Amino acid sequence: MGFHGISLGSLLLTLIIAVLVFGTKRLRDVGEDLGVAMRNFRKGLQGEELKSKSVDPIPPINMNNEEQ
Repeated sequence: MGFHGISLGSLLLTLIIAVLVFGTKRLRDVGEDLGVAMRNFRKGLQGEELKSKSVDPIPPINMNNEEQ
């Protein structure tokens, strides 16, 4: 048995059909794009954690030339 009832032969056959239909370059591009998306998603989650831990926000900069 393989992964939850999917045999190794079925996985191999599916891979061969995917390569024939899409080609190796297209599959490589899709894999690369998926990896980049997952990496950016993780960075986004870590950024949210950092934002929630921040105590002292940076005060806004007065862009007017007026002195107070």
